[in-house]
Amino acid sequence: MQVQEGGASHRLEAGPRMKAMRRGRCARAITGWAITFWAITVLAFTALAFNAHAADSAAFTDTQDGDFDTSDFLLHRKGVMPIPIVITEPAVGYGGGAMLLYFSESLEEAGSAPREEGEKAPPNVTGIGGALTENGSRFGGLFHFHTWDGDRYRYLGALAHGRMNLDYYGKLNVGRSYELKGTFLVQQLLARVGDSRWYIGPRYTYFNSTTRFTGDAASELSSADQQGRIGKLGLVVDYDSRDNMFYPTKGSYAEIEAQFARGWLGSSQSFDTYSARGYTWMPLNPEWNLGVRLDGQTTSGAVPFYAQPSIDLRGVSRGRYQAKTALVSELELRWNVTPRWSLLAFSGLGKAYGRWNSFSEAPNVVSVGTGFRYLIAKKMGLSVGIDVAHSKDQNAFYIQVGSAWR
Repeated sequence: MQVQEGGASHRLEAGPRMKAMRRGRCARAITGWAITFWAITVLAFTALAFNAHAADSAAFTDTQDGDFDTSDFLLHRKGVMPIPIVITEPAVGYGGGAMLLYFSESLEEAGSAPREEGEKAPPNVTGIGGALTENGSRFGGLFHFHTWDGDRYRYLGALAHGRMNLDYYGKLNVGRSYELKGTFLVQQLLARVGDSRWYIGPRYTYFNSTTRFTGDAASELSSADQQGRIGKLGLVVDYDSRDNMFYPTKGSYAEIEAQFARGWLGSSQSFDTYSARGYTWMPLNPEWNLGVRLDGQTTSGAVPFYAQPSIDLRGVSRGRYQAKTALVSELELRWNVTPRWSLLAFSGLGKAYGRWNSFSEAPNVVSVGTGFRYLIAKKMGLSVGIDVAHSKDQNAFYIQVGSAWR
């Protein structure tokens, strides 16, 4: 789901036709719910701010440096907000739609809730929307995010239905078109552990789908690989010491998750999914910052082909490399040219193995790239920019909101 929603957190990719999206892994997409939610929120506000800028430019000028800044507008906005959805994902073609978001309180009001010194709680929000693309893919859904007791408890619920026209590579390493249609549900409740930076809680995901190859069939897949229902219950453990959740300069974020699909949970087959990811940012000096990312997911049992782990790197097509296990590492060096502008250089290495190839036989997938950011809301630490990336036979660009690591 790496699309732009009203300028939101999802990445936009372009370049040679990318044959597959991040199939399945719906629960993994929800794993970064906090970043996704906040980025949709603030970038939607930012889009409105740009429109309002022409009418009252003084309201969007920082009093200290005189530069364009949307902090005050974002902090005070609440109520119902219509958001356009723009899709430029090459795997499904160009498209668009709309979303309605309702904020019961502004970011400033939410931030005044009792919590740890120097920290702010996110606001409660409800959203509904839908979109379609030129290749016939379409989706619609709704979600609700809520916090209680000064952000001690965090709830996320989402329901979506859609049809995606995608491609599967598999053993032959050749894209074969298929249709994935279904309904997705997630329910998650996390609780803060004491006064620490740890959160823990259950997550349930359900995906009732049908798949149909519209061209050449993937003969290497068994009937179990194509079963239509996934019901998983898991335990999520989060840790967050970042100084800013949008564009950190120091601190770390980590998440560990174990999920189990069983018949009594609504799944057509039994399998297990284990994932872990961690990001850390280290200031080398006032102008330079180094980020390190490690990410891995492995599965066991009868996993549907569309839910297999895949390599997730800038410059690598979504779902292009899938297997039983996927490992990724990435480095990012940031140069703060001015207080508002920064330049990036990054490189990543990924490997997907265990289904059709052993670890030694699986190819090393390498990506490199560069980008920039502009600090558009200084009081919130929110930045926007573009990344350009390259891997073997592939190029892509991404419109980013803050850090690319979700």
